[in-house]
Amino acid sequence: MEKTVNQKAWFLILPVLLLVAFSAVIPLMTVVNYSVQDTFGNNQFFWAGLEWFDDMLRSERMWDALGRQLMFSAIILTIQIPLGIFVALNMPKSGFWSSFCLVVMSLPLLIPWNVVGTIWQIFGRVDIGLLGYTLDALGISYNYTQDSFAAWATIIVMDVWHWTSLVALLAFAGLKSIPDAYYQAAKIDQASRWAIFRYIELPKMMGVLMIAILLRFMDSFMIYTEPFVVTGGGPGNSTTLLSIDLVKMALGQFDLGPAAAFSIMYYLVILLISWVFYTVMTNLDNKGG
Repeated sequence: MEKTVNQKAWFLILPVLLLVAFSAVIPLMTVVNYSVQDTFGNNQFFWAGLEWFDDMLRSERMWDALGRQLMFSAIILTIQIPLGIFVALNMPKSGFWSSFCLVVMSLPLLIPWNVVGTIWQIFGRVDIGLLGYTLDALGISYNYTQDSFAAWATIIVMDVWHWTSLVALLAFAGLKSIPDAYYQAAKIDQASRWAIFRYIELPKMMGVLMIAILLRFMDSFMIYTEPFVVTGGGPGNSTTLLSIDLVKMALGQFDLGPAAAFSIMYYLVILLISWVFYTVMTNLDNKGG
């Protein structure tokens, strides 16, 4: 008997498809249109071809911003992934304190990005901020508005405080999925704590850690609100990441053509690096399995 296929389900997902088309595809097509044209206002456009892409590839400004962005993402991943795993390993596995830790770890994730930036902007001020005032009282020179190192340290610590919880919660979920039989077998074999982590816990966490690495890379590579609120890209251009530079170009200078080409290249870089991360980690996970 031949099966009949019910196509009515398409009507249920049609609103979602229309929403995605309206919120993603149409704006993307608009950006592509701007990237190959030039305008002098009054809604008049002139064909420019690939001129803006060529200009961006030759722009030292873009390459400098890309270098700062890659360095920021590398530092973030280097700190947050091991720190999140460490926190997850030391969290209670069950009971009241386990629930308490989960709630406390979730709190930073609930704070809006602009509020996080405002909190750390005030927190780091020497006159009224607890961090700035304490460091100044200890004789440590700290001013994130004038010193590049202090500005970088501030936005890195701010991001670590905000997002390490995500890595810890994902790693904790991976640990909770490990059957007790694995630990009982390790206890019988008198395995060391490092051996348990290396051969039992880490392999079982690889799936969620892959998700954590991808999420944290994409988010750190697209970060804008928090560092912009705290430093505004300064002092000078020391913390002007790709997203901040793009907004300055598009809204500050109103260079729509170069900004559109910049944003498309930015998007492609994120896709490329995310694909590389995913491919490498999937291959490692398959070999481990």
